[in-house]
Order: sequence, then structure tokens, then C-alpha cells
Amino acid sequence: MKTPSSLLDHHIEFVEALRAAGLTISLAEALDAAQAVQRAPLADREVLRATYAATLVKRQQHRRTFDEMFDLYFPRVWGAGMRGDQVREAPLPWETDDPDRVRLRAELQQALRWGDEEALADIAREAVARLGALPGTGAGPGGGGRTSWSRMTVLDRLSPQTLMSALLEAFLGGQRGGMMEQVARSTINDRIRRFEQLVDADVRRRMADDRDVAAVARTGVRRSIEDVAFLSATRAELVELRREIQPLARRLAARVAQQQRAGQRGQLDFRRTIRASLSTGGVPVTTHHRPRRPHKTDLVIICDLSQSVTTFAHFTLLLVYALREQFSRVRAFGFVDDLDEITRFFAPGGDVLESVARLSSEARVNWLLGRTDYGRAFELFRERYLDALGTRTSLLVLGDARSNYGDPALPVFRDLVGRARHTYWLNPERRSAWDTGDSVASKYAAIAPMHECRNLTQLSEFVKSLPV
Repeated sequence: MKTPSSLLDHHIEFVEALRAAGLTISLAEALDAAQAVQRAPLADREVLRATYAATLVKRQQHRRTFDEMFDLYFPRVWGAGMRGDQVREAPLPWETDDPDRVRLRAELQQALRWGDEEALADIAREAVARLGALPGTGAGPGGGGRTSWSRMTVLDRLSPQTLMSALLEAFLGGQRGGMMEQVARSTINDRIRRFEQLVDADVRRRMADDRDVAAVARTGVRRSIEDVAFLSATRAELVELRREIQPLARRLAARVAQQQRAGQRGQLDFRRTIRASLSTGGVPVTTHHRPRRPHKTDLVIICDLSQSVTTFAHFTLLLVYALREQFSRVRAFGFVDDLDEITRFFAPGGDVLESVARLSSEARVNWLLGRTDYGRAFELFRERYLDALGTRTSLLVLGDARSNYGDPALPVFRDLVGRARHTYWLNPERRSAWDTGDSVASKYAAIAPMHECRNLTQLSEFVKSLPV
């Protein structure tokens, strides 16, 4: 592992790693953090963590990423640890009577019962050393080469969730059910998640010792949830993304409303301004403006609901419908190789998450083969719903522009764009993937502006730019 030549170098590397992980840190904030650290007791790791967090973390969503990065760059200092000769290859899956596994499970059960943070950290460290080294990677006495570590191997061998029944018995005795059991389960699950985080941190620490801190920071630390790509999100990340949608929508709605209020002044009323200036010696101290006519645009959404991009379409619909009060009217249409209006699934006052679930099962968007066909979708829209577009309409297209080598119907799309006041296309793929394979992104982008929109950050930036 590369050793920085000074604390300042280490500070700079830490700040750069946080920026790469999605945190926005200005030069002034980095300097403030450096000055604060100079006044902090460096021997107290938690005070140092709190000092950095107070100066660098501005949003709660970034705290998890910060903590993981801090644990990597400022690891806990252990005494006589489980490194060196005491590291061993993980036992085989069928070795259920492995004495280390049996002992560690018993210790883990007690630590989870009492919520002992120090004990959980010690167990996580020893569990990674004894159960987390992958076979054949240089672990154990006489092993050569670089050791590879696996959090999944540790958690599979210890199976902390299987301790739930015994822990509930210890918490509640024989009195199961009701509110007390719900509270006990929630407490135990929180402690198990904390143990899993400690295992993650120790795996990353050992990988950094064997390799390079910067390399592990790039690949081993989870990015902020707002920077997770829709198309590659895990199940747990999708759940977290759904939780983030509503707060994001409220923040964006407040900002859009503020912009609307700030722009309420109309054109300069020259006559009234000159008349008012007579009382100040002909100097126009106060300007007068004509009242601005209230104006909200209609929004029409055409979204690809095929399996490859359905996650992206769902999150975009969730966000847009959370902002529907900022538009005069919102109509949505979904397609695969057939087109259906899906506005009915998003009734005012309804549960938007439930609406998305119904959309997946009830929308009539498949015709024959169920293969994405953008050209047919645009032709059907012109045939059935052309009256939805007008001079007060913004048209929003959601999809990856991959039409399975079918006719893209460019003249039809050009006609739709010409009828709308504004047109935007959001593509969930990286720009470098456009025009590869069956993608015709550049052909559509030549007609209407196409934006890369792979995560919540890019989606929120786009929504801010929408004319309302």
C-alpha cells in the first residue's frame, strides 16, 4: 500500500476520493476541513470522523459513502490482530462443524443481544480473517501471493439472520407477537446490518493493505445512491432509490415554484416607469412592469416500457408525477411494440408506487412479439393521440433508442416534434453506448435534443431545466 508522505497528502487523497464517489466538495470546504483537522485530537478516531463529516458532508444521503471512505483512509488501529499466520482459508460450505464458525456464531449472538459495538467490531475483524480468505489466493500458512477477501463468504458462513429466533427468545421469552416483537425484530435487524457494515469495512481495509487505497476506493466503496445507475441497480439499491424519489420531488417542486415566483414580472412598462420618475427628478429609481400572464405547459410523456429500460422509465414517471402540480396537465403513454395511454394509472391522490406496480401488469403495450419498436410506437401515437400535442405542450421521450433494427420512422417523429413547443429525449445509457448495435440514438438526437440520464442526479438536473 502506498504511504502518503504527510498528513496533508493523505487529506488531499481523501477529499479527492470523496469527490470521485459523488460528494460535492469545493476548494474552500476542503481548506476548512484541513484547518478543522489541525485542531482535532488525531488520536481520537471518532472525533476526527465527526470533524471531517461536519465540514465535508452536506447531505444525509452522502453520509454512508463518507463513512465507508473514512474507514478506508483512516482504518481502526488494532493491537495483536488476526493478520499474518492466523489468517486461514475459509472452510468449505459443508464444514458446518468448523470450530471457528461455531464459536464466532455464539459470540455474535451475545454481541447482537446486548448491542455491544466493540464486540461486533472484534467479531467482524476475526470473522474476516478466519472465514473470509478465498481458497487458493495465498491465505494461510505457507500461502504465497495476494490474498482475496469475500464479505459474502463471511456472511454466508455466519448467517446472522438465522440467529433471529434465538435472539427473539432472549428478548421476549415466550411472549411473542404484538408491538413488542416488532420493536425487537427492528432492533435486531439494525444490529445485524451494523455487523454487516463492519464486515464490509474490514474486507475493504484488508484489500487496501494488500493493494492500493485509491484502487479499492474506486471499486469497493458504494457511490452515493443519487449516482447509482438505474439500469444496474441492485434490489437493495432500488428500494433505497424509491425512498429517495419523494424527498427529491419535494425539493425540486420547491425550487421550481421559487423560480416561477421570481419570474412573475412581465415586460418593462416604459410609460409608468417614466411617469413615476418625475417624483425623483427624472431618475427611474423604481421600474414598473406589466403583469405577467400565468402560464403552465402541458407535458406529454412517451416511454419505453420494455424490460431493458423499465426501471428507468418507472423512476422517471415517479418523479414527473410527483411534480405534476407544476404543469397544467400531464399525459403519459407507454409502449413496447404497441402503445397505450397509461395516464389512468396515476390518478391524483393515489399511491404512485402502487400505480407503477399496476402499470407493469395491466398496461396494454405488447402486440405480437413483444420486442421494442420505436417506429411503430410513434406511428400509433400520431394515428391515435395526435391531439395531445400543441403549442403549449412539452414532449418528453424516455428510452434507449434501441428498436431491434426496425424502421425508426424518423419522418413521423420529426412531425411530432414540430407540433410540440419543446421536445426532450432522456436516454438511460452512457453516451459511449449510443449508436452501438441496434441503437439509432444519433438519428433521433438530430431531430430532438437527447440527454444522458442514468441516475437520480442527472434526472433531477434535467427536471430543473424544464420550462414550466
